[in-house]
Amino acid sequence: MKITVIGCGRWGSLITWYLDRMGHDVTLYGMISAPEMQRFLATRQNDLLTLPESVRLTTDIADIPSAQTIIISIPSQALSGLMEELAPLQLRNKTVVLCMKGIEISTGRRLSEIATQALDPSCPVAVWLGPGHVQEFYKGNPSCMVIDSENDAVKHRLVDEFSSDLIRFYYGQDLIGNEIGAAAKNVIGIAAGMLDGYHLGTLKGALMARGTREVARLIKAMGGNELSAYGLCHLGDYEATVFSPHSHNRAFGECFAKGEPYTALAEGYYTARAMMGLSTKYDVELPICRTVYNILYENADCRAALMELMARPLKNEF
Repeated sequence: MKITVIGCGRWGSLITWYLDRMGHDVTLYGMISAPEMQRFLATRQNDLLTLPESVRLTTDIADIPSAQTIIISIPSQALSGLMEELAPLQLRNKTVVLCMKGIEISTGRRLSEIATQALDPSCPVAVWLGPGHVQEFYKGNPSCMVIDSENDAVKHRLVDEFSSDLIRFYYGQDLIGNEIGAAAKNVIGIAAGMLDGYHLGTLKGALMARGTREVARLIKAMGGNELSAYGLCHLGDYEATVFSPHSHNRAFGECFAKGEPYTALAEGYYTARAMMGLSTKYDVELPICRTVYNILYENADCRAALMELMARPLKNEF
């Protein structure tokens, strides 16, 4: 399969490396102004991996339509802008795969909705989600992930062609639940990092259990299957987000609690704000997500806000 990956960050570069390893014809596209792309052009390396010579590198957006499948791995809030950049290319009969997790703040749209609304109907959209870190995959440590799409034929083709001994893919069955669960997981990751910052790691079990419940309620209200919150895209991704030292969201939360700077992208920061819009729109209470939002955007005292969750009214667990 001829594939172009858009996005030269740590996940886009890992996807490029992985698909090339499987024998696909892969091109990595990045803007010439991106430091990561400049480094790949000079050395074919970043801090984590080396791209083989079989991978083509390009900074020319006009090269993108030559691929059958276009994989996008960029910050979630930049997707609408990318769709505008791609519009003049008049893409037709391409499969577009989104490999990022988030919700558009300004509209509350899921990422697949943004892409589907911008692309020609001949271009089906899929999402590639689930647990995993570049550092682990590159060392050969396997994981399980999900590919989902409204187009069953595309979903099955991608899973069949992308599965290997390194990543076991499952066929997704709930696009709404998988996208919302994957995005919300990053907010829970920030909360987990804040607990780490206060040496309250024993609360992570409760955080995971209750976080999954509130996300399940939201998924159901949005028309998805609430069981998706217990699958690979949310609960199944907690180890990689709530505990892993590689998790940007967990690290951001810990640094925030300690009053230390953190410069890497933590998607959960933006998702926390988007979740409040969904909470209002669908009339679903999201106490953990709201607490993270209040801390990050409303200047609530971090430790006090987290402890207020313990003082909520007593209730049945289910």
